[in-house]
Amino acid sequence: MKILFAIFIMINLTDSVIAQSPGHYANVNGLKLYYEIHGAGFPLVLLHGGGSTIGTTFGRILPELAKTHKVIAVELQAHGHTADINRPLSFEHDADDVAELLRQLNITSADIFGFSNGASTTLEIAIRHPELVHKIIVASTFYKKEGAQPWFWDMMKHPTFDGMPQPYKDAFLQINPDTAALRTMYERDVARMQSFKDIKEEDVKSISAPALIICGDRDVVRPEHAVEMYRQMQHASLVILPGGHGDFIGELTTMKPGVTEYPALSIIEAFLNQEPTKK
Repeated sequence: MKILFAIFIMINLTDSVIAQSPGHYANVNGLKLYYEIHGAGFPLVLLHGGGSTIGTTFGRILPELAKTHKVIAVELQAHGHTADINRPLSFEHDADDVAELLRQLNITSADIFGFSNGASTTLEIAIRHPELVHKIIVASTFYKKEGAQPWFWDMMKHPTFDGMPQPYKDAFLQINPDTAALRTMYERDVARMQSFKDIKEEDVKSISAPALIICGDRDVVRPEHAVEMYRQMQHASLVILPGGHGDFIGELTTMKPGVTEYPALSIIEAFLNQEPTKK
């Protein structure tokens, strides 16, 4: 009961954050892409995880980030306010959508912070659109299949809609009451992970933007893989925190009841505020 109450409170807090800053839509690559802008300062793009919304992934830390950054929070294809369209769901398409959004907003350089699937999209942005990237934060993701825990792929062999976390379902339906759209999002996300393709090692090595890699020691991503990714990149920092898949930023399904401080937040702020090392 306490956990359910905490989830209810957090969802309401998420709604209040969104209500303070009405969202916008941009027509990008045939997609009506939803985004919100909070705060002022150097642009910081937030990219949510699979099955998620802005609020479920970032709702607990977005207000703090918006105190010192111009936060551009996006809901990607088939997620939240952004409807699905007739094209494959891919990290490459998501990356191109975000890049086009930044161009339409006349933003020539931004920091990109992605969590889980959003972090996979962040890697693709850094690879495909390096001219738009100032720094990247890559939280709880892997660039090749063996980087995930074996139990994750076992789960992906026989997924069920009933197994989708209820807070994700509730958050989606609060935004869009269409249950068919919710199931479509679920099926799209599952299919994308079941057909996951490794990012080429040379592409990871090509990322020149300063990068902060974050994961939990009990995350979906193997800590050993996070170390490997850190070694592949040209200008990377690595932080492995106690915890699971996103509780270090208050991700809705892994946050602990009563916890209001998130250890990754100060690390992220320090990274973003640090002057890049001159080559």
